Amino acid sequence: MLAAHSYIKVAAVTDHDSVRGCRAAVELASAYPDVLIVPGVEISTPVGDMLVLGTYELPPKPWTPEAVADFARSIDGVSIVAHPFRTYGVGERAKNYKIDAIEVLNGGSTKEANAQAKEFAKTLGLPGTAGTDAHQVSELFSVYTQVEAPMNVDSVLAAIKKGKVSAQIPRGSLHF
Repeated sequence: MLAAHSYIKVAAVTDHDSVRGCRAAVELASAYPDVLIVPGVEISTPVGDMLVLGTYELPPKPWTPEAVADFARSIDGVSIVAHPFRTYGVGERAKNYKIDAIEVLNGGSTKEANAQAKEFAKTLGLPGTAGTDAHQVSELFSVYTQVEAPMNVDSVLAAIKKGKVSAQIPRGSLHF
């Protein structure tokens, strides 16, 4: 499906508490040289979800926000607080963790929760990313992160850390 949308060249696949999906996506995408899959995982911590980009492995337990952020740093990955202001979200506790970015635009969050996340990221001086939080095909590509980087995993991760990203909503409709 990525190949069907010419402006979408990179996707991060982050299943909940599993790396099987990202491994499968990387294998499938190998047939499409113009598509890059960034491996990762969405970890369910006791206080909210955290994304780790740049890994094919799960972090060691316990899955606390501190431990997940530490794991991301140890592998030169990226840690992102996912949908921080939803009911199950890290919220303002994120300021206590050494994270790389905040998800400021989430396809499954309300406009108010996204606006609060955007303002919070700005207050913390952290980059803001977007994530579809897709659980079915129809939810894919509702939002995306524009990345200013060459198309390889290390460059994409570095761009997120440096704030060379912006959260976007596609113009027009995407059809499958």
